[in-house]
Amino acid sequence: MISSACWGQDRNLTLWYDKPASQWEETLPLGNGRLGMMPDGGVFNEGIVLNDITLWSGSPQDANNYGAYKRLPEVRRLILAGKNDEAQAIINKDFICRGAGSGNGEGANTPFGSYQILANLHLKFQYSGKDSSSLKVQNYKRSLSLENAVATSSYQINGITYTREYFTSFGDDVDVIHIVADKPGQLNFRVSIDRPERYITKASGNQLEISGRLKDGKGGDGMAYAGLVSATLKDGRLIMDKNELAIENATEVFLYVSAKTNWHAPNYKEQLEQILFTAKSKRYDRQLQQHITNYRKLFSRVNITLGAGAKTDVPTDQRLLAFQKDPKADPGLASLFFQFGRYLLISSIRVGLLPPNLQGLWANQGQTPWNSDYHLDLNIQMCHWPVEVANLPELDLPLTEYVRGLIKNGERSAKAYYNAEGWIAHVCANVWGFTEPGESANWGFTKVGPGWLCNNLWQHYQFTEDEKYLKSIYPILKGAAEFYSSVLVRDPKSGWLVTSPSSSPENSFYLPNGKMASICMGPTIDNQIVRELFTNTIYAAGKLKIDGAFMQRLSLKLKKLPPPVRVAKDGRVMEWMEDYKETEPNHRHISHLYGLYPASLITPEATPSWAEASKKTLEARGDDGTGWSLAYKMLFWSRLHDGDRAFQLFTTLMRMTLKTGMNYGAGGGVYPNLLGAGPPFQIDGNLGGTAAIAEMLVQSHAGFVDLLPALPEAWKAHGQIHGFKARGNYTVDMEWNDGKVTSYKIGSRLGNKVKVRVNGKIELVNVTKN
Repeated sequence: MISSACWGQDRNLTLWYDKPASQWEETLPLGNGRLGMMPDGGVFNEGIVLNDITLWSGSPQDANNYGAYKRLPEVRRLILAGKNDEAQAIINKDFICRGAGSGNGEGANTPFGSYQILANLHLKFQYSGKDSSSLKVQNYKRSLSLENAVATSSYQINGITYTREYFTSFGDDVDVIHIVADKPGQLNFRVSIDRPERYITKASGNQLEISGRLKDGKGGDGMAYAGLVSATLKDGRLIMDKNELAIENATEVFLYVSAKTNWHAPNYKEQLEQILFTAKSKRYDRQLQQHITNYRKLFSRVNITLGAGAKTDVPTDQRLLAFQKDPKADPGLASLFFQFGRYLLISSIRVGLLPPNLQGLWANQGQTPWNSDYHLDLNIQMCHWPVEVANLPELDLPLTEYVRGLIKNGERSAKAYYNAEGWIAHVCANVWGFTEPGESANWGFTKVGPGWLCNNLWQHYQFTEDEKYLKSIYPILKGAAEFYSSVLVRDPKSGWLVTSPSSSPENSFYLPNGKMASICMGPTIDNQIVRELFTNTIYAAGKLKIDGAFMQRLSLKLKKLPPPVRVAKDGRVMEWMEDYKETEPNHRHISHLYGLYPASLITPEATPSWAEASKKTLEARGDDGTGWSLAYKMLFWSRLHDGDRAFQLFTTLMRMTLKTGMNYGAGGGVYPNLLGAGPPFQIDGNLGGTAAIAEMLVQSHAGFVDLLPALPEAWKAHGQIHGFKARGNYTVDMEWNDGKVTSYKIGSRLGNKVKVRVNGKIELVNVTKN
C-alpha cells in the first residue's frame, strides 16, 4: 500500500454575495430535514420563505381503471403487427388514470395535490426614521456556511452595523433568526406572515399564528397546518398591531418560527407549541452550538479538496461567471458544489419523514413545478445517488419507507391494468400513494418505477452490507419481481421474454409509416431493469435462505430475457427492440444506458464493445440539456472513464441562469445560489452532479475499488478526499499529485482484504480496521 497521509479539507465552504437576492432562486436554502427557510437578505424589506416537507394539498384517491387489463391482448396484438400508434390510442383511452390524475403537472387543486409553500415571513425595517431612499447601505454581505448550516447577512447604515443570523435548528426543530445592531436601540421593524391562499393570521401575546387547511381536491378541506412566530427582545419594546409584531428601539431580537402539519400528527398544534416553548427556554449560544454539533455529525464525515487557489475572494455569482471563462483556474468550485450537494441532502432528509421531492423541501408557490412530486422515471432515484458514496447512508431510509408505503396501492394498480401479481407505480407519485398511470401514454405509462426504486434500495444494501436491512426490503424486491414476471410475454421474432406494452421514459419514435409513437414492447431500459432486479432478488432470496421455488421461476425467466445491450447498425445502443428513428435525437432522457449507470451491466472492463456503443450513444445525444440531464451525462462519462468529458459537462452544468420557465431541452445549469436549474429549480441536478463528482474520484461497481477512474486534467495537480464510501462498507481516503495516487487508506469494520485499482494496477490490499 502507498504510504499514509494527513487528510485535509477545503475550508472554503461558503457561498457569499454582495447584494440581497433579487428573486427566490437567489435566496439561501436552510433546512433540517423537516423545516425549510430561505431568506433573501433584504435591507429594508426582507422576505423569508418557509417550508415544511410534509405540506401537500390533495388527498388519497383511487384513480385506477379496473377494466383496463381486458384490452391488453388487443394492445399486444397491435404492437406485434407494427401498429404501435393504434395501440397507443387504446392506451390513451383505457389505460390512463381516471379523473384528473396528476393534473398534468398542475395538480394543486386536484386530489393528486401539490407540495406547497408553508408561508412567507415579512420583515419591514426602518432606520433612524429617515426615508429609505436617502439612506446609504455600505459593506453589504450575505453568506451561507456549509460547515455550520448557518446563513448571515450584514451591512452598515449611518455608521451602524446590522447583522442577521439564520438557521433551521437541528437541535430544537425551529427556524431561528437572530438580529443585532452594534449600537443600542437601533432595531425598528415589523413582522408579518402570510401565504398565497387558505390561511388566517392572528396575533396574541408576543407571537403571530398562521393556520389553515389546504384543498383536498374534492371540494373540501385537506391537510391542516399551523405556524407560530415569536419574538424575544433585548431592550426596546414589542407591540401587537393589526396581526403584526412591531419591534421598537431594540438592540437584539430573536425570532423563532415553529410549524407543523397534521401529516401523521393529529396533535400537531400542541406539538408546535411545545417545540416553540422548549426552543425559547434555551440560551441562544447553547442553541446555536447544539445545532452546529448535530449537523456536523453528518456533514463532517467527508472532506474533499480539489486543487488550490479557490476563488473565494469574489462573490459566488461572480465566481460562476469567471468559471465559465476559465474552468481550470478554479478547481475548488467542484469541491464547493460537491459539499453543497451533501448539505442539501442533510438539510432536506430526516429519518422518519419523507424523501426529498423535485425541489428537496424548498418551494415558494402553491402550484409548484410538476407538483414537486416524486417522478419515478429517474428524478427521485437521482436525488439519492450520492447518499451512499457521500457517507450519509441513513438518509436512504426515508426512501425505503416511502417505497414500502406504495406497495398496497401498487398491487391494486397491477391488477387493474395488467392483471398482474406484485406491485407497480408508474411515473408520478405523491404523499397519498398514487401509483396509477399518468394522463398520457407518451409519458405516463412507463413502468420502470418498481425496478428503478429497487435499484436504490439495493445500492443501500451493497454499500452497508446490512443483512437486517436486506431482510426488510426483500418483500419489496419480491413484489416488484413478481410484477415484471407477470407482464413478460414472448416475442415471436426472437423468442425473448419482454414487457408489453411499455415505453422508454418520455421518449418517442417514428414508425415506418412516418407516424409517431411511444408505446412499444421490450424497451432496452425495461430489459436491463428486469435483468438486474431478477438477479438481485435471486441473490437476496439465497442469502436469506427463503423462496426456493420462486428463485427457480425467476432463474428460468432470467435466461430468456434479451441481452442488456443490442447495438444498432450505426454502432449505438438501441433504445427499442426495433431500430426506430428517434423523434428527438437530443432527448434529455438517455434511459437505454441504465445498464451503464446506475446499474453495472455495462463496464469498460467486462463489456468493452457495449461501452463503445454507449460512447457513440452519448455523442449522438449531445452535451447540452436540462440541469439533471447534464448531471446524468457526467455520470455516464465517468463510468466510461472519460474524466475530461465529464468535466466538460460539469462546466456546462455550472453555467448561471435566472430563467424559471419550464424547459425540456438545452439550457440547464444552476442559479446564483447553486441550486439546480432545469429550469425551473429541480434539486436532482444538484444531487446528480454531486454523485458524478464522486464517481469521477471513486468507483466500486465493477468488483473492485477504483481510485481516480475518471480524473480530469483540471484536477490532476493535487487533491485529496477523506470519508468516501465504497460498496462492501469500505471507507476510502486518498491523496494524489500530478494525476497519480500518492497515498490511500481503505477502512472497514471487519478489517479484511479488498481489490483496489490504483494508478492503473489492481491489487489485493489489506484493509484498516475502523
